[in-house]
Amino acid sequence: MKKQVLVADDHAIIRDGMRKILADTDDMEMVGEAANGHEVMDLIRQRDWDLVVLDLSMPGRSGVELIKLIKAERPKCPILIFSMHPEEQYALRALRAGASGYLSKEGDSDLILPALRKVASGGVYISTNVAELLASDVTPHFQEAPHKKLSDREFQVFDRIVQGVSLTDIAHELSLSIKTVSTHKSHILNKMNMRSHVDLLRYALEHHLLEARNL
Repeated sequence: MKKQVLVADDHAIIRDGMRKILADTDDMEMVGEAANGHEVMDLIRQRDWDLVVLDLSMPGRSGVELIKLIKAERPKCPILIFSMHPEEQYALRALRAGASGYLSKEGDSDLILPALRKVASGGVYISTNVAELLASDVTPHFQEAPHKKLSDREFQVFDRIVQGVSLTDIAHELSLSIKTVSTHKSHILNKMNMRSHVDLLRYALEHHLLEARNL
């Protein structure tokens, strides 16, 4: 019996591309798709999935928070992150939240099927770069990078701030009050020892944490 795959991405071209890739295999098939976090959770609650291929940036609940929600409902559900976010930005947070693999959309397309099969079979898929990040993460540091001090929610807000998203739009996107988002921003500035939005933007550029959206 073919493994049942759910693909969650707000870009139809990605979902269509994944459907075509899986249609050419004899061991997996795409039988579900979602364009936002709410659709993902509706489908997760309906059945067990052999694999969820998940984008980190979708309308509604998304990112690390969505990984945690999926694992809360289906602890054994394998999740492969397929994202435009640079590995340096979200890979470690995704893996800590419960994902079993992280694949960049900018990577070699020949890696897609091996990654899908490995995670669907219960394995873990990471690139050499992510392996180095993991090794570095468990090595004692005299000084931790400022952005690593942020909680997952704070990092979500930080990411959107440096992308130029207004606090009002961040609140809407993350289903938070504007007051809560403002509080998160204050905590971010304090934890990173910075004074302004400009400081955050400069930091994101210097540490390659800024990624292009809607590509």
